[in-house]
Parts: sequence; structure tokens; C-alpha cells
Amino acid sequence: MIKRPLSDKYFRWTIAVTTYVFLLLYGVLLIQWFKLGTINAWADSAVHTLLLGVAVAIIAHNLGYYRPAKGKYVFVICYSTVLTAIWMAVTTCWLKYFFQADHAYLQWLNAAVPIHFLVAWLVITSMGLRALLMYDMAEQQEALERREATERLSREAELYKLRQQLQPHFLFNSLNSINALIVLRPQQAREMVLKLSDFLRGTLKREDQQWIALPEELQYLQWYLDIEKVRFGHRLSTEVVADENTQQLVMPPMLLQPVVENAIKYGLYDTTEAITITIKAWVQQDMLYVQVQNPYDSALQQPHQGTGFGLSSIRRRLYLLFARQDLLEVSSDDQIFTTLIKVPQPHDKSNHN
Repeated sequence: MIKRPLSDKYFRWTIAVTTYVFLLLYGVLLIQWFKLGTINAWADSAVHTLLLGVAVAIIAHNLGYYRPAKGKYVFVICYSTVLTAIWMAVTTCWLKYFFQADHAYLQWLNAAVPIHFLVAWLVITSMGLRALLMYDMAEQQEALERREATERLSREAELYKLRQQLQPHFLFNSLNSINALIVLRPQQAREMVLKLSDFLRGTLKREDQQWIALPEELQYLQWYLDIEKVRFGHRLSTEVVADENTQQLVMPPMLLQPVVENAIKYGLYDTTEAITITIKAWVQQDMLYVQVQNPYDSALQQPHQGTGFGLSSIRRRLYLLFARQDLLEVSSDDQIFTTLIKVPQPHDKSNHN
């Protein structure tokens, strides 16, 4: 498996510092313990330690380019063994060449070959395994980041699709109403066109926003209600109540419009009486609550159970944003249908775009 080598300054510094420490400790050990001469001891220490550092750097670098998909640890052990054998041959040949006249040192050098080989193999293998682990962790992190980016793009695309699916239905209804008003009430038709223009302009401004302040969403909702009031006249009235401590809270844009559209549909379509839709907002334990209530006639229809596209799209949007299924609640009691939306507040409210 071909891989891009990992740029890890900390790992390179680890090799350099470890090599320097080995050089000093091994030189002192040869002088104090094995009673070698100063020149022999420091030359032996320099050749063994510096070439050992080179061998460690080679295995760490090569693992950045190639790591088999299977049997990685066996590969590292075999590679370390071969590299240690090469290191052993080169260091021994060099030292024998430099000190060919020093028979006492050469005798000691031959006797120390097994110890040198074992220590070098342990060092090279351990550093190789460390490099392998480091590269694997980096690869897993990159894979995780790619997966999160893909999931984020997919989630954003689905959110965008859900938002876009809400507009055509409302737009078609508005255009049909305008068409009906043009002949009978042209002034109201013109008024509705202007309000529809304001509504669509506000929609475009919020197209790329993930969060907007609650007052902005309520203003957007008011534009929508103004259009509907032109359609239904005195039959539709609204009451909007938002606590003062909710002015700085935020929510996903265009979240309330399909809820109110459902309230109008199930409150007005099957009756000729006037109705009042109530919208309340409050905060509790860093959670924004928005409640929409509308009356309905149980003799003419069954209360909506949240299976239509409007409420199901809201439930899906809330799940995509917060990974929770309990943020939308619907209930009916005493001829009043209630929709409750709960919006957890983001930790950083300074950036709503």
C-alpha cells in the first residue's frame, strides 16, 4: 500500500535527540564499564550510534511510503531484522578497518557482536513499530475527517433540499389566490403581490444562513402571515408573544412557516368561522421553545398527527442539526391543536451565518 510520508517534526526530533543521548551514554559506558581507551570508546560509540540513528530514520521514512494492507507487524519485524543485519555488517567492517592494528579492541568487538545486534534490533524494531502506529493513527484521522466532511456535505444538501421543497407549495397557493383576486379585488391582488415580493426577498437573504435570531424569524413569519391575511381576510388573526429574554436566541431559518401553514390549513380550510393562531416563544435551560396553537373542528376532521410533509420535514431538519428525535411534539386537547418546537442553542452565538 503506497502512502504519503507523514511530516512529523516531533518524531524527527525524537530520533535526533535519542541518537545523541545514546552516543553519550554508550561512550561513557565503554570507558567506565568495559575500560576501553578514550579514542576507541568514542569512535565505537559514534559509529554504532550514528548509523543506528540513520537506520531508524530509514525505516520510519520508508514506512511512510509503503505499508502492506495485511501483515504490517510481520513486515516491520522482518524489515527491522534485515536493516539490523546491514547495520551490524557496516559498523563492524568500518571499526575493524579503523582499528585493524588494535587486536585487543578487535577481540572485544567480535565478542560484543551479539549484544550489539540484539540492542540495535530492539531499537530499530521499536521505532519502526512506533512509526507504523503513528502513520496508522494519522491515516485513521484523515479517514475520519473525510467521512465527517462527506456526512456534513450530505446533511447540508438534505437540509437545503428540505428547505427548497417548502417554497413551491406555498408559492403556488399564493399565485392562485392572486389570480382569483385580480378580477374581484385588484387592489388586494396588488397588495398581495407586494407582500409576496417581500417574503421571497427575505427567503433569498436567508438562503445560506444556518442560524438566524428569533426576532428575524418572527419577522419573516409575519410577512408570510400578511400574505395569508390578504387571502383569508378577517377570518384569520394571529397572536405572537415572545419573552424578552428570547431576543438573543437563534434558530434555523424558515422553521416556523410550515408549522403555521399547517395551522392555517387545519384551522381554516374546513370552517367558515374566524380563528386565532397563537405563537409563543420562551427559553428554559438554554433551550428555545416555540409553540404554535390553532383551533380545529373535531367533527369535521381528525387532528393532524405530524405525518404530513411540513411537520415531517421539520422533524427531519431538527434531527439532522441536533441528532435528536424529541425536538418536535404535537398534541391536541379541547379543540386546540398544539405544535411545540424545541431548539437547543449553539455554544457560539456570535456567528449565525
